[in-house]
Amino acid sequence: EWHQYLTEVKNRGVRDICILICDGIQGLPGKVNALWPQTVVQTCIIHLLRNTYRYASKRDWAALAKDLKPVYTAPSAEAALDRFAEFAGKWEKRYPAVIGLWERAWSEFVPFLSFDPEIRTVICTTNAIESLNARLRRAANASGHFPSDQAALKRLYLAICALDPTGRGRKRWTNRWKAPLNAFEVTFNGRLTARPSTTTATQAGR
Repeated sequence: EWHQYLTEVKNRGVRDICILICDGIQGLPGKVNALWPQTVVQTCIIHLLRNTYRYASKRDWAALAKDLKPVYTAPSAEAALDRFAEFAGKWEKRYPAVIGLWERAWSEFVPFLSFDPEIRTVICTTNAIESLNARLRRAANASGHFPSDQAALKRLYLAICALDPTGRGRKRWTNRWKAPLNAFEVTFNGRLTARPSTTTATQAGR
């Protein structure tokens, strides 16, 4: 039950979620907004594109990708709607399921268009989070049985450390986040740096 899980997350100290990125998970957006009303719910753009290709012949993938790019790179929701109308006019007869997919996802797609390019780059996909989760699952499965919770936590900690064994990657990652962090700070009006006693800013499960 999402409510029980999210309530536990909130009780652990998560006081604010700026953006929730999810992939059509039934009931999750409403439950999150009930606990954190200011949260912006955003669909994963990459997953939306991948789901598009499920309904299309492989020979049309490149053309679909080219025609969809003006939609998700549009400068505003209004411009995106115009580009989508053009896309639908071209492809609806051949792939009506693709048009229906985007129409159903539209309300959770358009928040993406209100953000600066620096933020769009960060939130267009959940692949980075999924990659980390996959590494943690592999590490846990490879170890098999754990004698205690502490042993499991230690194994996961070592798996995370293995992502940057020399420690030099941390500086590069930090530098890449400078522009997005500035954009987040402005867009969310200081919620990222609010004092812990007031709020804790999170994005996509942070």
